[in-house]
Amino acid sequence: MQKDFKEFVFRLGERLDKPLPGRDAQVKMAPYPVDESRFQENLSKPSRPGGVMILLYPHNGDIYLPLMKRPTYTGAHSGQVSFPGGKFEQEDLDLRTTALRETEEEIGVRSEEVEVIGALSELFIIASNFKVYPSVGYVSKRPVFVPDAVEVESVLEVSLSHLRDLSRRGVEQMTFGNYTIHSPYFDVDGHVVWGATAMMLSEFLDVTADLGLT
Repeated sequence: MQKDFKEFVFRLGERLDKPLPGRDAQVKMAPYPVDESRFQENLSKPSRPGGVMILLYPHNGDIYLPLMKRPTYTGAHSGQVSFPGGKFEQEDLDLRTTALRETEEEIGVRSEEVEVIGALSELFIIASNFKVYPSVGYVSKRPVFVPDAVEVESVLEVSLSHLRDLSRRGVEQMTFGNYTIHSPYFDVDGHVVWGATAMMLSEFLDVTADLGLT
């Protein structure tokens, strides 16, 4: 498995250097009716930059990545499932650094252990006015996760095989005030993974579709 995993991440690094599917892949898991503003820059209200990490590792003959369940709080993403990540800080060199720092702070995987091999397409998150840059990295073995007691309720480990399984997907109707959407989602251990996280996962599954192993 270790040899296969190294081959996979090598081929993935090469693929990430090529043009990405972007919107065409993201929209497959976008809530509908689709709000096209999430694919466009709103110059009248500049978005805040943020970075998240798609962290790969080998486990049980498959490739896994961690997601995190956020606790309930007063905010746009209360209780939701997301990638480790957060907002750009002044001390960060770039959004890749942001993703590495946040991954260490939120789930305890040290920055120096992560090899970053590329990034997916940026995506605007309407609810919080963030424009998110998803870095893709890997570690050579399953990490020992140490979730932050304040920011993380639990870490969810999910395999790429699970994410590719269409029986693990669904569509949920959601109502926000007078506005109703139908949101495609991934079911991960009974948790609904939807919105921007699902859209980024959709692009990731597209770019890894022909790389083998999963």
